Amino acid sequence: MPVSNNAPTHALKADSFGRILLVQEPEGPFVRRDLGATPLWLRLPAWWLARREARALKHIHGMADVPQLLDWNGRHLDRSFMAGDAMYQRPPRGDVAWFRAARRLLQQLHRRGVAHNDLAKEANWLVTEDGRPALIDFQLAVIGDPRSRWMRLLAREDLRHLLKHKRMYCRASLTPVEKRVLKRTSWVRDLWFATGKPVYRFVTRRILHWEDNEGQGPKP
Repeated sequence: MPVSNNAPTHALKADSFGRILLVQEPEGPFVRRDLGATPLWLRLPAWWLARREARALKHIHGMADVPQLLDWNGRHLDRSFMAGDAMYQRPPRGDVAWFRAARRLLQQLHRRGVAHNDLAKEANWLVTEDGRPALIDFQLAVIGDPRSRWMRLLAREDLRHLLKHKRMYCRASLTPVEKRVLKRTSWVRDLWFATGKPVYRFVTRRILHWEDNEGQGPKP
């Protein structure tokens, strides 16, 4: 999407994989993932992640409470702006209705054949201005047949991460079934903790020198 030369921009986030900018245009604001500042040696994985997000957003186009894909040209990914705060900035403490709506949102996502795959991070859950849940950051999303065993497994992991947040902020409203889901971890989770997560931490903290604090925002 072309941006006017005098369009005001505000950096929302910057890391080794690019910058997230809020662009103010006369037609309204939108969010741009800019890969132009990515180091050469990281451009391929940054491009792969952005392309993955673009595919997922295209697949769920028209769905409420998720970003709408505006443009993807290999260097910029533009998506609609959703006003709100990350979960860690505005925790839905004791808000049973919010968590019910969040579960319905996940069900809609999964019925469309998309698993978010990164919902342990509070930064990927929004509390919108009018108090609804919303999802952002689909870089690790997986698209597939919602009836397949693999997608059902990933959908269950999405739900389990939501229930972990509910346990944190709305523990008293956990149902017996939800408590059982929380206790029953999958082999995907166990494999990630045994292999993928140590590599992720080494790369992000030792090589890239940044830490997302498990998606909960900056440490005090």
